[in-house]
Parts: sequence; C-alpha cells; structure tokens
Amino acid sequence: MNAAFFEAIADIEKEKGIPQSYMLEKIEQALLAALRKDHPDAADNARVELDPEKKEISMYIMKTVCEQVEDPETQILLDDAKKMSARYELGDTVNIPVDTQKFGRIAAQAAKQVIIQGIREAERGIVFDVFTSKEREIMTGVVHRVEPNGNAYVRISSGSETTDASLTANERIAGEEIHEGDRIKVYVVEVRRSSRGPQVLISRTHPGLVKRLFEMEVPEIFDGTVEIKSIAREAGSRTKIAVWANDPDVDPIGACVGPRGGRVAAIVDELHGEKIDIARYSEDPAEFIASALSPSDVISVTLLDDEKSCRVIVPDNQLSLAIGKEGQNVRLAARLTGYKIDIKPESQANQASEQEDN
Repeated sequence: MNAAFFEAIADIEKEKGIPQSYMLEKIEQALLAALRKDHPDAADNARVELDPEKKEISMYIMKTVCEQVEDPETQILLDDAKKMSARYELGDTVNIPVDTQKFGRIAAQAAKQVIIQGIREAERGIVFDVFTSKEREIMTGVVHRVEPNGNAYVRISSGSETTDASLTANERIAGEEIHEGDRIKVYVVEVRRSSRGPQVLISRTHPGLVKRLFEMEVPEIFDGTVEIKSIAREAGSRTKIAVWANDPDVDPIGACVGPRGGRVAAIVDELHGEKIDIARYSEDPAEFIASALSPSDVISVTLLDDEKSCRVIVPDNQLSLAIGKEGQNVRLAARLTGYKIDIKPESQANQASEQEDN
C-alpha cells in the first residue's frame, strides 16, 4: 500500500507538474495534524516520517522510559521498553508506532483536506508562474462565454496549463462582435493572485496589442532593426504608431507596411478594420509632429516657448483632414508626440502675419 502511495505522488508530479518534495511536505503536515488530533495529550511528541526511497511511512509517538508512569501518552515503563529492545534504559526515548488504520474519522478527514488544499495551492502557484511569464505578450484564446453585460471569458493555454481570463466590456474593441467558440488574440496586461486562484487580466484595446502584432508581422521590428518609439490608440477606430530605423538604409515605414501593404493589412484584419497611421519618428520635434499628423500635409511647425506646445500651419484644404473627425487625428498626434498641437489654416496664418507686419 505504501508503494502505491508513493507511486501516486510520482503520478501527480507527471500529470500536474507538482514537485514530489512539495507534496510530501504537505502530506507529512497533514498526517502530523491528524496524529496530533487523535493524540492531543501527546501532540508535542507526535512524529511523522516519509521515506520515498524505501517507500515507507512511519508514524509514532515518542515516550520516555521511566520507573513509574504518570502520563501513559508520553511515558513508558522500563519493563515494557525492555520487551521492545533490551538496550533501553531509564530516560531513553522510545518510538511507539501508530497504526494509521486506527485513526478517527475526523482526524482522517482533516488530513485529506490538508492534502487537497496543498494540491490546489500548488496548481494555482504553477498557473500563476506560467502566466506571469506571459505578461505584456499576445496569447490566442477561445471564447467560451459571453455575458449580457459585454464581459467575455476566454480560455487561454500555455504548455499544459490552461486558465480562464476575463475580457471585460471596456477592454473589448468597440463594435467588435465575438461569439462563443471564436479564437481571438488578446494582450495579457497583468496576472494577479486572488483567493480563487490566479486572475489573468487581458485586453483587446491596449496599445501593447498593436505593438506585439507589429513585432509578429514585421521581422525588422522583431530583430531590432526597426524600433517602435510610441503608440497612440483609440481602439476600434484609429491607431498611430511612430517608428524609427537603427539602420539608415532601412525605411521604417516601408518595413511596417510590407510588400503591397501585406504586413499592415494583416494587422488591420486582426483588429477588424481599425485604421493604422505609421509615422516616422525623429529627434527633431517639428519633423516628428509633421509626420504624426499624417495623412495631412503640413506647411510648418513652430515650437512655442513652453517647450511642450506647438503651432502647426496646414493648407486650407487640409485643415479638416489634419484635425480629423471629432478631432481624432490631432488628438492622437498629440498623444503620440507628447506635444499640445494648435492647428491653423494657411490663409489664417498669412492674415495674422500681415496684421503683425502692419
């Protein structure tokens, strides 16, 4: 029976990845707690030993050899000790084996609960460690439940470990429909510990999702030749991404767009039609701001005294394009560059210049 017990512990390690040493420690604690519950008067003298090499489980109560027994739970007569071994003398300690089959029902149940809890804690620890290593990465999951309030639950896997992650309504792309059974890519924002086990927080709106998608589609980004400097995103509508090449012979925008636009098109498809503007990053703020306002043309960029504001002049027929629908284009450009942008049409700028000259 003991051999079968240790084989079961080995099987748990193979199936669940829980180390035998961890399980043996938990089981030893459980058996010791049960033994102490069955022998409350000798709780301090109770001992449990597990030997996986010999496949032996030893449970015993330590008793002191004496001439007169006052506490039978912790003491034993010299004559009785001599019957076990002639070498025992007064004051020696004798280990009295305990028959586990005589355990009370309550004690046995307590041991079982400790073991079950130990397995659960170990499983949660393994899941937490596995998915913590996936923070700020993209994972593919299967939607297995969508609630009326818009929250969805996605089953994600890494190796042999699987867990359910919550995709809340505000982390879903606006207007995107998902159904049970759909396979979707999600960005792992954070993994938290909770009383019910690890909580994996995922998102479809996080800018990091776009960044990782570009790393997957663009080899030059993956190998570091092209670097993503910043991202500004309004999920489901438009994203602006600033890129820069470490190699002067590499066109960072062309690398991201790909042959016939195939690379950026794949990302747009994954994001269900979300528009993506790719801007060229520059150490010169004026150049960077002009590029960030794409697809609008820019005549000039003037940095203002507060160092984080600028005035941009655009052709009259490009004003609405530069501002964008409901101000989206200039708003994203401001977030991308870190500058507050004041856009003026060319005619208004010329008029203001003439008035200053007069």
